[in-house]
Amino acid sequence: MTVTLIGFGVLVLIAFLGLPLGFAMLGVGFVGFGYLRGFGPSLEMVSQQVLNVVINNNFAVLPLFLLMGAFVHRAALSDDLYDCANAWLGHFRGGLAMATIAACGGFAAVSGSSLATAATMAKVAIPSMRKYKYSDSFAAGTVAAGGTMGILIPPSAALIIYGILTEEDIAALFTAGIVPGLLTIALYIVVVQVVTLFRPEMGPRGERSGWRRRWQTLYRVWAVLALFLLILGGISFGVFTPNEAGGIGAIGALAFALGRRRMNWHVFFLSLVEAGRTTAMVFMIAIGALVLNNFVNLAGLAPEVITWIQSLNLAPMGVMMIILGFYVVLGMIIEGLAMIFLTVPIFVPIVEGLGFDLIWFGIVMVMVVEISLITPPIGLNVFILNSMLPDVELKSIFKGIVPFFCADITRLALVVFFPPIALWLPRFVYGYF
Repeated sequence: MTVTLIGFGVLVLIAFLGLPLGFAMLGVGFVGFGYLRGFGPSLEMVSQQVLNVVINNNFAVLPLFLLMGAFVHRAALSDDLYDCANAWLGHFRGGLAMATIAACGGFAAVSGSSLATAATMAKVAIPSMRKYKYSDSFAAGTVAAGGTMGILIPPSAALIIYGILTEEDIAALFTAGIVPGLLTIALYIVVVQVVTLFRPEMGPRGERSGWRRRWQTLYRVWAVLALFLLILGGISFGVFTPNEAGGIGAIGALAFALGRRRMNWHVFFLSLVEAGRTTAMVFMIAIGALVLNNFVNLAGLAPEVITWIQSLNLAPMGVMMIILGFYVVLGMIIEGLAMIFLTVPIFVPIVEGLGFDLIWFGIVMVMVVEISLITPPIGLNVFILNSMLPDVELKSIFKGIVPFFCADITRLALVVFFPPIALWLPRFVYGYF
């Protein structure tokens, strides 16, 4: 246990010094394993983990969905989503913030990335909110929170990784994420209404659009719905596998970009580079986390954690509360995807042994990881916003996130204590849960 705690302490220190998290985990795992077993076996272990990741066919789905997200971004679908939401909601008090939430949900449904959703919607929504004198804190908090939906609403890279690690049905995970994703949008819109009810100066009304413009903007977003239904419907009804769905989604997004005359050879090349860089980052995190896992397992952390939890003699839901609390704390210092790679091998056997449904736990876990994206001190979505809005202080963005954080805790409690919120749709579609 002591060796493991020292290793995690070094990992946090290295990460705060600016070394990419994947390399930090790889370094700590390699040195820790070498300390316990020798550096020769440690080097063999690292090389084996690298080989296992890069030749694993299941991981091929990740770069394909990431490429789809890059094409969607280049097709400027985010602009149309925001225009549509703004046309229908912008005239309400806090309407631009509500439009941003709705557009984030739509963009998340075809990008599958929280960071991409936050970065893209910041470019689209913040200028409009500033034009109508929205509070910078509230505007930035809205975009940062709205961006977190990219990790939950399918196609989600986090759900894909969880499905690969646990060998659960990725199609069922995607289906289970739909209702919690819609619940997130609804709760965030309620937050906007409550905030602007008590502080109307934070979210003034925008212009009212005529019905003609509303229907025109609605017509322009058919591509988002078509792409979403193509991917999820094809996987759900067995028309194609998740890997094939990634390829079909990428081709569909490319076709939309071409049809909208947003694609040329230069943009195509930039999309490939963007997807390649993100894929490299994800794979590096995966390799680093798996290497660190080998060190943690060798040091005996997992059995000690299990023994400690069993010694508490708690009911299954009490154990679940401890696990979720651990995720919240860990999310303050470790990036979301890395957290999934690190914790799934430890906690999934415990959760399964307690009789919980692993599809449900996957949704709950991803929701907690969502919360970590806006939790200090790491809060990656917050740092994305801060890099794009250097004139807005970090503490101001975190202040704007507080009401959305409360909504996240409420949503998490609802799904934890009422599992059918996540499970009724996959049960309805598949019938075998």
